[in-house]
Amino acid sequence: MDVWYVAYGSNMRAERLGRYLAACRDPAAPRASRAVVTAGTVYFATESRRWGGGRALLDPGAPGTVWARAYLLTAGQFSDIAAQEMYRTAGEDLDLSGVTARGRVEFGPGRYETVVCCGEPAGVPLLTFTAPWALGEVALRPPAGAYLWQIAAGLREAGAWDDEEIVRYLATRPGAAGRWGVAELRGLIAGDFPKTG
Repeated sequence: MDVWYVAYGSNMRAERLGRYLAACRDPAAPRASRAVVTAGTVYFATESRRWGGGRALLDPGAPGTVWARAYLLTAGQFSDIAAQEMYRTAGEDLDLSGVTARGRVEFGPGRYETVVCCGEPAGVPLLTFTAPWALGEVALRPPAGAYLWQIAAGLREAGAWDDEEIVRYLATRPGAAGRWGVAELRGLIAGDFPKTG
């Protein structure tokens, strides 16, 4: 079974996704990728072990649109990436039948343990993972600059948005809004990868 993995955080950047794929049972590169827009809102909350600051999460029921990059993978590759994001050992397929039938399945109570179906164009499901809670049920936390740089780079690689659109999009995400202004984000994404968060 093939799926589109809808990345909306740092995994939009191919180099970041490649690190996850290297630990999959099948480390093959995605067979395709494309920019997608889905319903909902990306927001920043909890604490990222890797980056410090808030991590990107998706509330598919919140008003708005999510800019993302979809990668065509096998269900096994998606399962292995999800396991890594859940801090579990990769190697076991998730039962995705309930996700496509009901729209979402919680595989655990924490962040990235809820798999969501964002649609099924041409019979291939658009799947992603997030937290089980909704925007407003958790405290927002500003993301680190290095993390935002990764997200901006991924949006740029997706090819659907220019830098100014990316800056304005990121500046309005809950958790980033009020902490990261448009001018500051312009400078951030114009530079090389920040060495500190």
